[in-house]
Amino acid sequence: MRRFFCAAAALALAVSAAAPARPAPFVFATARYDSGDWDAAPLVPTNVIHAVAQYTAIPVAPQGAVVDLASPELFRFPFVYLTGHLPVRFSQQESANLRAYVQRGGFVFIDDHNHDVDGAFHRTATAELRRIFGANALRELPNGHELYRAFFTFADGPPATSHELNGWGDNMVHEHLLRVEVNGRLGVLYSNKDYSSEWGYHYRNKRFLSLDNTRFAVNIVVYALTR
Repeated sequence: MRRFFCAAAALALAVSAAAPARPAPFVFATARYDSGDWDAAPLVPTNVIHAVAQYTAIPVAPQGAVVDLASPELFRFPFVYLTGHLPVRFSQQESANLRAYVQRGGFVFIDDHNHDVDGAFHRTATAELRRIFGANALRELPNGHELYRAFFTFADGPPATSHELNGWGDNMVHEHLLRVEVNGRLGVLYSNKDYSSEWGYHYRNKRFLSLDNTRFAVNIVVYALTR
C-alpha cells in the first residue's frame, strides 16, 4: 500500500511538472500621480476588464489595481492607464519611473478626459511627455497602424467619441492618436478623444448600446500584451 501511495505521488509530481504553467491574469492598472485628478474615471477599469473577459481568451483579474507612478510597484504591470482633467506636472521620481517603465517594455495609455484641443490636461500632459522622452518624441499614430487591427478592425483609425461629436470643449473630431516609440516599439499611446468619458459607465449598461464602444479598449489591451 505504501508503494502505491509513493507511486501515485511520483506520478502526480510528474504530471504537474509536465503541465504548462498558467499565465498570470492580466491586471488593469490605473496610475496615481500627485498632480491633477488621477481618479477622474473610476468606472473605466471595471468596464474594460469586463470587455477583455467577454471578447478574448486573455485571463484577466476581476479587480483592477491602483499604482503610484513614483513607486517601484509600477514595474509589476505590463499595461498602465492614466487620465485626468486638470493640469499635470510629474515629479522627478514619477518622470524617471515613467521613462524607465517604457524603456523596459511597459505600455502606457494616456487619455485626456476633457478632449479639448488646448485644454489644461492636453497642454500639460503632452508637454510632460516631450520633456521626459524628447522634444520630437510625441508623434501622430498612423490610422493604418496595426493597433487598429489588433483584435477588432477599425478601418478608419481611432473611433470617434460622442463627446467629440456632441460634447463640450473644442467640438471637433481628433483624427489621430499620438504615440511615443522607444527602440521602434510603441510605449505610450496618447488620446485626445476622451475615451474616459466614453467608457465611464457601468458595464451592464452595454445592453443599451447598438455597438459596444469598449471594443477599442480591447484592441489597446490586446496590442499592449501581445506586441
